[in-house]
Amino acid sequence: MFLETNGVQLHFDVIGEGEPLLWLHGFMGAGADWQYVFTGPPEGFQLVAPDLRGHGASTNPSGRFLFRDAAEDVRALLRHLGIPRVKAIGVSGGGIVLLHMATAAPDTVSSMVIVSAPPYFPAQARAIQRQMSRSMLTDVELDLMRQRHRCGDAQISELIAQARAFADSYDDVNFTTPYLGTITAETLI
Repeated sequence: MFLETNGVQLHFDVIGEGEPLLWLHGFMGAGADWQYVFTGPPEGFQLVAPDLRGHGASTNPSGRFLFRDAAEDVRALLRHLGIPRVKAIGVSGGGIVLLHMATAAPDTVSSMVIVSAPPYFPAQARAIQRQMSRSMLTDVELDLMRQRHRCGDAQISELIAQARAFADSYDDVNFTTPYLGTITAETLI
């Protein structure tokens, strides 16, 4: 399914039945990556699994990626689905998106599990980001990316360029202690 919001076509899947559970994949991943965590939709939950902007089947005409913008997209999706408050799991970049959601609109996230999401990018991560290139990916990783990202090599190249750009961005992933203190959701890190 698709939702047109904030200038992007956001692809998402809704799987299973029960209480809504939002799944947010990592940067360079896709919504279907939930299958690497669960053997099937978690019992008693309706899994909401979007492809973040520019990932999977979602578009990103601006070519720019901010986790803050992705959080706005996901909040629009939840409104579209009539879900005012949600439990959520975010891995890596998806966790950063959840941190933006939980700080910008604390009443939308009741509880969340954040996996490998940094409050900021340390110098070591920025050094790796600056060197990010296609040559850093194995053939197996590239094949998996081609399966996930439906717009092919051009989309993969754009994601790699965006990952490189994170090295020089300091305001999108900058969760200070006071800022994190605004989170009201029960949180497991």
